[in-house]
Amino acid sequence: MIAYIGRRISIAVLILFGSTFITYNLEAYAGDPLAQYRQSTEQNKAFLIKELTQRLHLDVPPPARYFLWLKGILGIFTGHADFGQTITKLPVMDQVAAAIPTTVRLLTVSTILAIVLGITFGVLSAIRQYSRLDYSLTFLSFFLFSLPIFWVAVLLKEFLAIRFNNFLAHPVIDLWWSIGTAAVLAVILTGFVSGSRKRVLITWGLSFAIFAALLNAISATAWVRNPSIGIIPIGLMGVGIAYGVTHTFAGLSNRKALAAGFTSVGFAVGMYYPFQMLATFNTNYAVVASFALLMIVVSYFIGYFFTKVDRGPVIQTAMITAFLTSFLTIVDKFMQTWKPYYENGAVDGRPIQTQGSLNILLKSNDFWINNLDLLTHIFLPTAALTLISFAGYLRYSRGSLLEVLGMDYIRTARAKGLPEREVILRHAFRNAMIPLTTLVAYDIAGLLGGAIITESIFGWRGMGSLFNEAIQGQDLNLLMGTFSITAFLAVMATLAADLIYSSLDPRIRIRK
Repeated sequence: MIAYIGRRISIAVLILFGSTFITYNLEAYAGDPLAQYRQSTEQNKAFLIKELTQRLHLDVPPPARYFLWLKGILGIFTGHADFGQTITKLPVMDQVAAAIPTTVRLLTVSTILAIVLGITFGVLSAIRQYSRLDYSLTFLSFFLFSLPIFWVAVLLKEFLAIRFNNFLAHPVIDLWWSIGTAAVLAVILTGFVSGSRKRVLITWGLSFAIFAALLNAISATAWVRNPSIGIIPIGLMGVGIAYGVTHTFAGLSNRKALAAGFTSVGFAVGMYYPFQMLATFNTNYAVVASFALLMIVVSYFIGYFFTKVDRGPVIQTAMITAFLTSFLTIVDKFMQTWKPYYENGAVDGRPIQTQGSLNILLKSNDFWINNLDLLTHIFLPTAALTLISFAGYLRYSRGSLLEVLGMDYIRTARAKGLPEREVILRHAFRNAMIPLTTLVAYDIAGLLGGAIITESIFGWRGMGSLFNEAIQGQDLNLLMGTFSITAFLAVMATLAADLIYSSLDPRIRIRK
């Protein structure tokens, strides 16, 4: 294993050297950073050209100049890394360091959501092949996959930001909108139901009535102006979560898992008011993280003590149920902050933001208001990126699982009488994820690469916009600063994917 990793690292170093060398020279020969000065009519034109030439070593041929740049990069091993300066005399390292947190905040959430939702619905689609759910998800995935990201982003800005902000001024839902929205939501929910046509129609009718009643109640109470969930709805939703999680990971016949899930819900509901007292305006991330950690640890022991045999599914059920229920508690706290945030003068009654990563006019010491501001800015770009990536993960995971389900060892497992849930989760799912490992690894590595189009549309200054700015301004040092980081992570992702292969499938062995 050590020899294999050593060889891969050596190859990675050669790839990084070759890619950066080629990119540096292509950009150096293609662009001329002195062009804007040569066309200038300023009296000090000659001085500016001389100064920029000396500062950026433009009098040195690009192949040799590359090694001057590389010498500065290799200073990272001595603690004195130098990525050079931009054309405007700003340190490249400072520009990159300022852009990385913005890009990570934008792409981390969208990538995780796309992976979790895409794989989850892909598995459901494969398990229920040729069902209503499968056809619906297949249509949705192909539809989203065909949409350009810039068009999705513009539509989201129009309907989920501009029109929604206008709606908040007079939050009254028209009757026909209520009927249409309820009908669409009922159709989506009915897609998860299998069985006879009568059962489907009954489910749709009940769902339509419930959604229509909820929308009318939201309209009558102006709930969107002052939203909240409350302890009782959280408890009821927690019970539903416990049923769903138990059905997925252990089966409703496993009474101990179901009891562990209900106990976790009870503990989460019991922590509702203590969390509300702790979650004051001067709360910090440590308090929220401690609350989440407490829920996970306690739920682990709840699952552990509920059974002595086959504890895995029971513990998973308890922990996931507690996490999701406590997440509802945190969401409820953000909802309670919505009204003071909405009425803040800096927000001006338009909370869903379409430009930038934060509101520079918002001056508040309230932890929840500041984080709600970050969420309202990140909501639209995250939704756009998630929708596009979700479609790809759904199709890949569905196809991969269907291929595995047709293999001989799956038929053998079923012939032995193993429950279908165990066949799917413990045998098929693990091997179905192997082809997705590379895709996931590259997406995670690409977090720092940025999203050029999305960042441009929503006015985020991250790595994507920095890369675009470097190309348009013919700023070679800035371009190489962003490219070298992205290239390094891509190469490391390949190595990580190969190592994960062997842990996912024991049949894969790395030659010594």
